[in-house]
Formats: sequence, C-alpha cells, structure tokens
Amino acid sequence: MIITLREIADLIGGQLTGDGNLQISGAETIRDVRPGEITLADKPKLAIALASSTASAVIVPETFPPVAIPYITVSDVHRSFAKIVAFFHPPRKQRNIGISPQAYVSPTAKIGLDVNIHPLASIGDDVEVGDGATIFPGVQVMAGCKIGENVTLFPNVVLYENTVVGPRTTIHSGSIIGAHGFGYETINGRHVLSAQLGNVEIGADVEIGACTTIDRGTYGPTVIGEGTKIDNQVMIAHNCRIGRHNILCSHVGIAGSCVTGDYVVLAGQVGIKDHVNIGDRAIVGAQSGVMCDIPSAAHYLGSPAMPERDQMHVYATQARLPEMRKQLKALQRTVDELSATETSSNNRALRNEAA
Repeated sequence: MIITLREIADLIGGQLTGDGNLQISGAETIRDVRPGEITLADKPKLAIALASSTASAVIVPETFPPVAIPYITVSDVHRSFAKIVAFFHPPRKQRNIGISPQAYVSPTAKIGLDVNIHPLASIGDDVEVGDGATIFPGVQVMAGCKIGENVTLFPNVVLYENTVVGPRTTIHSGSIIGAHGFGYETINGRHVLSAQLGNVEIGADVEIGACTTIDRGTYGPTVIGEGTKIDNQVMIAHNCRIGRHNILCSHVGIAGSCVTGDYVVLAGQVGIKDHVNIGDRAIVGAQSGVMCDIPSAAHYLGSPAMPERDQMHVYATQARLPEMRKQLKALQRTVDELSATETSSNNRALRNEAA
C-alpha cells in the first residue's frame, strides 16, 4: 500500500513542509524506520536520532526544530501517527459469530442482543450478559455474574460468582476476578480461611490488563471505579476500593482494605500495605513501598515511601556516602594524630615533673 505525503497530511490534518508527491509505503518508529517510510519525533532531543535514520518523512510537533527531510507538523504527534499506522495496518475486525455451539450457556442465563460467545466459553447459571458483549474462547463466567453492554472478555478470563462488570469494560487474557482473598485465622494451630462472602464490582469503561488478579471482598464488594486503567500483572486484594480514573501500572500490589481516591497514579512495582488510604490525584513513584496514608495531590517516592522532596534529599545524601566516608576516615586520622601528640606532650610533662 502506497500513499503520497500530501494524502497523509490530509488524513491527519497536519501542516506539510516539503514534497507532497513523495510516496510513502509504511510507518515505523525511528529505531526501525526504513527508506520510503514515515516516522515520528515527539521531542526535540530526537533530532539527532532522526538525522541519522533512513526515514523519508517525519511527523513532528510545532516546537520541533526544522529538519532536512519533508515533515508534517501536528498538535498531537502520537494520535496522528496512530492514524497513519492504522491506515497501513488496519486493525482486524472481529467476525460476528453469535453464540457458538461449542460454548456452554446455562439455560438460566440471560443473553443480550448482538452478543458473541466463542467456542469453549462457559456461561453459568443466572448470568446476565449485556448487548454487544464479546466473550472469547476459554472464558469462564460463573453463576450470578452481571456483564454490561459492549464488554470484552479476552481468552481465558475467569469471573468468579456474582462478579459485576460495567459497560464498555475490557478484561484481557488470563485475568482472574473474584478469587478468594488471602485471609486466614489460626485456630488450634491450623490456618483456616476466613469468610469469603463478597464479590467484585467493576465500573464502566475500565480496562484490566493480562494476568491481573482482583480478589473478592470478605463480606461486601471489592470495587474498581469507572474509567480506571489497570496494567498487566497487577494484584488487588480483598475489600479494596479503587477510585475512578486511576492508573495502576504493572506489578502493583495492593494489600487488603486499601482505598484510593480519584485519578491516583501508582507506578510500576508499587506495593501498598493493608488498610492504607491514598487521596485524590496522588502519585506514587515506581518501586515505592507505601506504609501509611498519602494525602491528596501528594507525590511520594521510595521505600518506605515519603514525600518526593524529602526522598530526593535522601537520595542525594546516599549518593554522597562514599565521599562522606572518606572524609570521616580523614577526620579520624586527624583526631588520632592530635590525640597521639597530646598524649606525648602529657608524658613529657610528667617526666619533667618527676625529674
């Protein structure tokens, strides 16, 4: 598939500088771009990499310095480049298959209009599936679940009983929603599982990444607020209440009964102890260990996590430890020398008095 650079500019509504008749055969990032293809450069610091690349044209923001190859200036580089990539590599459209005869659907389940249930999926008793939902192969939807309209469950998702999934939510492959929480009582020397009578309730427009686990509540629900986006391999324990429009990056682990406000960001590998409250719009940096409540709009870093400004002072001090160690050893030598001199002087004075 070949398109002119002018046609690309029209496609994305950008300002063209250079030869509009230049033919473009594909779109790739700077690292992989080949002759005849267009790339993107979203930051001025990429100018050096762009100059050494074989790109025939580039998409740039308004602040980008002039370049030697034809370019298209746009207000949103990534959104525009995504349109170009989609033109050269259109997403595959899912074929409407209805309810596969190789799927199991309980006679008591209520299935909406235009629902696709693929082979080897299992829909349990009293399940409700909203209009336009897509359930891929291997999905297990246990009894009493409620799935909203236009929900997508990718292969091998498991919804334990009574899970509620809001409309337009997407759950990616291998995720397990509603498993028993990790709560035990020690009775007569044995660990006995505590009550697991709750469920999980997921709001509208949520996306849950692959191999993520969200445990049911002990008595009530574990809640995921509307618009929240959860990365792959995240663990959310029982009784948690995650606010609206949170961003939870990969390998985040949240212990039981934690609460987050709206628009909270937890970077990769953040760990949160149980019963912690995190305020609206708080941001927690990667690999932080959160041991106490975090106020709204705060930025926390480190393990144990502390306010970003305080943690940066700690990091700066740690970086100076080797130098400070040398200084301490030098000071110790000076003290030892002074002490030795003073001792020698005192000994001479004593000898003089004795004489």
